[in-house]
Amino acid sequence: MDSWHQMTINLINDVRQNGAPTDGPFRGRPVLLLTTVGAKTGTIRTTPLVYSTDGDKWVIVASKGGSDSHPAWYLNLLANPNATIETGGETVSVIATPAHGAERRRLYDQHAAMHPSFVDYEQKTSREIPVLLLERSAQPGPTPTAG
Repeated sequence: MDSWHQMTINLINDVRQNGAPTDGPFRGRPVLLLTTVGAKTGTIRTTPLVYSTDGDKWVIVASKGGSDSHPAWYLNLLANPNATIETGGETVSVIATPAHGAERRRLYDQHAAMHPSFVDYEQKTSREIPVLLLERSAQPGPTPTAG
């Protein structure tokens, strides 16, 4: 198992046990666990992501660290926008909606103000980094996977 995969498992377990990261580079940052269904495989995947909020919605950004390709979780949400998040000790079914135009810009800037590394991510890539809003949904999302 590579160190990135092990770090992800440790972060997932830390968030589940403590409600937030208690160690490492995510300590002190708001992290949610996003569970999606694989667009091609149908496999259920859980990914830790930093987030911000806009009213009663969660904001996530598909930066992939400024990579020129989209993260898998983003492609999964495009194929099936029903997801599950774990945050603050609560598990919530959500529906993901991409933000566009001026709303996307506003949300990205708001997110980057809270998480300054996102300013750098835009400089690293020519793609427009997607921003998604997660809103509570009555439609059940996938059951989160074990860490």
